[in-house]
Amino acid sequence: MNFQDIDLAQIAIRISQYPTDDKPEFLILGRSNVGKSSFINTLVNRKNYARTSSKPGKTQTLNFYLIDNICYLVDVPGYGYAQVSNKKQEKFGLMVEEYVKKRKNLKHVFLLIDYRHKPTDSDLMMYDFLKYYNLPVTIVCTKYDKVKKSLKEKQNRMINDTLDIALGDEIINFSSVTKVGRESIQNIIEKYVKNESNS
Repeated sequence: MNFQDIDLAQIAIRISQYPTDDKPEFLILGRSNVGKSSFINTLVNRKNYARTSSKPGKTQTLNFYLIDNICYLVDVPGYGYAQVSNKKQEKFGLMVEEYVKKRKNLKHVFLLIDYRHKPTDSDLMMYDFLKYYNLPVTIVCTKYDKVKKSLKEKQNRMINDTLDIALGDEIINFSSVTKVGRESIQNIIEKYVKNESNS
């Protein structure tokens, strides 16, 4: 894979609207404003293909981004944004839950958290939810470049201690500015794609 060709191939709010071409899918989850759009743009080396917004709560659908005509990155509504009504938050939650529970194409989840802060209760609940369904998860700590070098060790320790990562999962520090972590994420995706094509 060269991670250069990207196309917003499908927008969905229910199962009947998911892609039907049986390609592997990678779910991107995180709180509103954690940097999901920047994460996608960095992976495919584009400045603003996935639209970033200063206003959280912008994504309100499941967005299936087709990468190199090989696999999908699935961007879903962010959680934990207070100004989105409870009713809408619940609707988003059910939409994501339906996808996680029923989508056989889902191979791996990238759970994005903000490196600058302690993981929130919402982050912990989301991680527990994913592990309940036995999904392999990579914790992606976004905005890694925003923390001073002298504080990084303390931050790493706090995130590790708070999350209590399950065996087999890992934490990757990520920055859309310096591109740290991009290659590691790409390698994870390529590994699944390779396994899929060999099976």
